Amino acid sequence: MVEPFLKNYLGVDLVLGTEISSWRGVATGFVGGAGVLVGEEKAMALRKAFESSSVPEIGIGDSEADFPFMNLCKERYIVPSDQRVRPVKQDELPKPMIFHDGRLVQKPSPMMALLIIVWFPIGVLLCVSRVLIGSNSPISLFYYIMQLTGCKILVKGTPPPNAKNSGRTGVAFVCSHKTVMDPLFVSAVLGHNTTCVSYSTSRITEFLSPIRNCRLTRERSKDAKIIKDILEEGWDLVMCPEGTTCREPYLLRFSSLFAELTDEIVPVAINVRTSMFHGSTARGRKWLDIFFFFMNPLPVYEITFLDKLSPDQTCSAGKSSFDVANNVQEMIGAALKFECTKFTRKDKYRMLAGTDGLVWQKPGVVAADKLS
Repeated sequence: MVEPFLKNYLGVDLVLGTEISSWRGVATGFVGGAGVLVGEEKAMALRKAFESSSVPEIGIGDSEADFPFMNLCKERYIVPSDQRVRPVKQDELPKPMIFHDGRLVQKPSPMMALLIIVWFPIGVLLCVSRVLIGSNSPISLFYYIMQLTGCKILVKGTPPPNAKNSGRTGVAFVCSHKTVMDPLFVSAVLGHNTTCVSYSTSRITEFLSPIRNCRLTRERSKDAKIIKDILEEGWDLVMCPEGTTCREPYLLRFSSLFAELTDEIVPVAINVRTSMFHGSTARGRKWLDIFFFFMNPLPVYEITFLDKLSPDQTCSAGKSSFDVANNVQEMIGAALKFECTKFTRKDKYRMLAGTDGLVWQKPGVVAADKLS
């Protein structure tokens, strides 16, 4: 838990500490064989790490138990135990924190932990009710059902009419990606069924979804045909070209595939606000995402429909698909006041899970992605 954060965001080169034992990725409550590093054990670990070739420049401790290892350092500082420590703000970190995992939204202080424990059984009943009622209701009623059950949906902008009833090809609604339910909430606001495409949605999520879902294969030619067929059938298509969710105010790089297949493109800026649980995960069980999201007392979905791309902003005007995708990313970023990045889905999963994000992969296994 500590080492990745210190190395990635504080520029630390080496971390020495107690290893927490785990079983299949779940903490057991026991510590590793090295024991707890306190007092003289810290000094022994430090001597072993530096092998007397050099010594640390600075040693910082907060009690007399830290004196043994601090005596090995050139400079020593004691932090008073009664001194209040201010959390480091994100803009003060050496590099921005874009990727992180875990279900809790807020720091589990004693009071917050108590509130979560007290709320948990209520939240389970609430989320099961929301899921069962929402998944078995017509999409035209989903918007009102969510509002009645405390899940607020804020809508800005005006979407185009349903392509299915107008005899034209479908519209591609290109969205920022916050949870697995983005296509569902977009469909609810549109008031009609759409089709969404995904790479690794769980079977449970697909079963509960009241809208049509098509799985992509990560083979570019096959995926292009799937998307093109959906649009030519007149279905409006909701897609998230980031390929994965991002919790912080950043947008990952957009895949350019959608720009190659249609000029009917409507950018959609999506953001969510939750108070207790994140509705996304990289290392946990993805089928629980919808349940954790709906366990929040009053979650908020913000959906902003931007203007449809004009012909001169699409590939039909001679623009490359990469330029179109980057332009859509910038439009959504400006609407949300998010920063655009060049990070991809693989960057996120390699950092958080040690994989490329493929559902069949085990941690530590990195494979080449078939999509260029």
